[in-house]
Amino acid sequence: MIGVALRNLRHRPGGFIATFLSAFLGATLLMGFASLIDTAAGTDADSAESLVTTAGVGGGWCLVIVVFAVTSTLSLSVRQRAGQITALHRIGATPAQLRRMILGEAAAVSLIAAAAAVPLGLVIGRVLLNLLQNTGQVAESAEFAFGGAAINVGFGVTLVGSLVAAVAASRRTAPKTQRPRLRRGAAVLFLAAGASCATLTATVMDGKGVDAMQTAGQAGIWASLGLALLAPELLRLVTAVLGPALRGVAGELAVLAVRTRIRQLASAVMPVLLFTGVATGTVYMQAIEDKAAEGQVQPDYAQDVQTLNYVVVGMMTLFVAIMLVNTLIAATASRRREFAQHRLAGATRGQLVAMVAMEGLLVTVTGVLGGSLASLVTIVPFGAARADRLWPEATPAAYAVVVATAIALTAAAMIGTTRRSTRGPATTA
Repeated sequence: MIGVALRNLRHRPGGFIATFLSAFLGATLLMGFASLIDTAAGTDADSAESLVTTAGVGGGWCLVIVVFAVTSTLSLSVRQRAGQITALHRIGATPAQLRRMILGEAAAVSLIAAAAAVPLGLVIGRVLLNLLQNTGQVAESAEFAFGGAAINVGFGVTLVGSLVAAVAASRRTAPKTQRPRLRRGAAVLFLAAGASCATLTATVMDGKGVDAMQTAGQAGIWASLGLALLAPELLRLVTAVLGPALRGVAGELAVLAVRTRIRQLASAVMPVLLFTGVATGTVYMQAIEDKAAEGQVQPDYAQDVQTLNYVVVGMMTLFVAIMLVNTLIAATASRRREFAQHRLAGATRGQLVAMVAMEGLLVTVTGVLGGSLASLVTIVPFGAARADRLWPEATPAAYAVVVATAIALTAAAMIGTTRRSTRGPATTA
């Protein structure tokens, strides 16, 4: 099966592009943050502490998001190859052999992605060091280093994370449909972690000033991850509510497609939800902090927390945005045969584009609603702890920008890919 895995990579590289990009971006961020540990070895104690703290917090959250992203894209790849996997079953391949095939593919893709990420990881590391130096958290004399920590973390964590994702994805190769108990159980754990952090923020961290941002930010991220794991259930609920309002042939096709491809489209909901939740929670948490800090004496490390917050969440948001486009393009491009069948049955290209646009509407509404709910797990407790009010005195413009960005990314990825996938004669596809 390892030989089959290598042949798949050689002859069907298109199916692994989404997984490669997720692993590549993840390895880039991990190497960039881990390089701060290499840099810390040659500087003073205070600078070293700031560098190691930034590396630990940033790298830790990047690890969580990276494993989540690779699992999502690898699972999507496995679902797209259902025909190949079924054929291998029929000729005698066992579930264990199929798992080894998927593990081999994941290992090869992750190592190639990590090797390709080294140059960009070096650049990210330098940017992070410059940011910390510009804000006075690290001495100007600190010289950038990119050594063992960056390489070992970049390759090791990316490989281990990809293998963990492969184990999760390989569950889909079993002949019988797997019950989603593990996914729902993980969602409950993540939501419980988010609720715990939110409770700590509103109680223990009440009156602690800028320190409350640490637990409040974690609350929103954990809640976003938990709700993202419940994407199939959320998408099914939104489709049941909004489906009747989608009229015409395109609307009926869109509702039918969502109901029959709920797991595939749920993979598209996940990055929309993560993007909305993380971005909205961070923007309004910082707005609350800026308002509360006016006229107050701030501790020396307040600048450190603010910089760390912006850098870590900013990079995570950028990664999730790229993951969003990456996943949507992969999910839509794989439907070329389905689109051709619709055209042969009488549907026009315009109707197919309209159908995908309505699917995108359902995906976006689901992701935005879930992400907005997750962001409240950050905003409400932090507002209570920092400003003694449940809702911040902030303009809705920031939220409108986040939502508009999610809509634009989703529409561009899904509609643009559909137009490319429906070019040419339907019989060719």
